[in-house]
Amino acid sequence: MAIDVTIGFVIHMLFAAIWTGAIIFMTYGVIPVARAGNIDIDPFADITSRLLTLSRLSALVLFLTGGHIAAQLYTVETLTGSTRGHLVLGMLALWFVMAGLVEVGTKKISAGLRERKVRTPAEKGRPFFLGASVVALGLLLIAGLLIGLPYA
Repeated sequence: MAIDVTIGFVIHMLFAAIWTGAIIFMTYGVIPVARAGNIDIDPFADITSRLLTLSRLSALVLFLTGGHIAAQLYTVETLTGSTRGHLVLGMLALWFVMAGLVEVGTKKISAGLRERKVRTPAEKGRPFFLGASVVALGLLLIAGLLIGLPYA
C-alpha cells in the first residue's frame, strides 16, 4: 500500500505542478503579449486550445489520484474532523474553482479568436486567468502546509 500511495502522490504532484505552471505562464507570459497585439491569432488559438486540453486532463488525473490517495489515508471522520482533512477538502473545492476559471477564460478567448481578434479576447479572458493563478498559488500553499502537518 505504501508504494501504491507513493506512486499516486508522485503522479498527483506532477500533474498539479504542470497544470498550475501552465496557468501561471498563460496569465503572465501569453496573455500580456496578446493584449499588446504581439502574437498572431493562430499561435494564440493553439496555445489556448492546448491549455484547455491540459487543464481537463489534469483535473481528471488529480481527481482520480487525489481520490485514491484520500481513500487510502483518510476516513470520512478524518476528512471532516481534522485540520489535514479540511485542507484536503479545501483543495478539492479550489481545484474545481480553478478548472472552472480556466474553462470560462479559454472560452472567452476562443470566442474572440473566431472573430479574428487578439487583443479583445485576451482582455476578456484575463480576469479569469488572474483568478485561476491566484487559486493555483493558494493550492500550492495548501499543498506545502499538508506536507508539514502530521497525519495524527
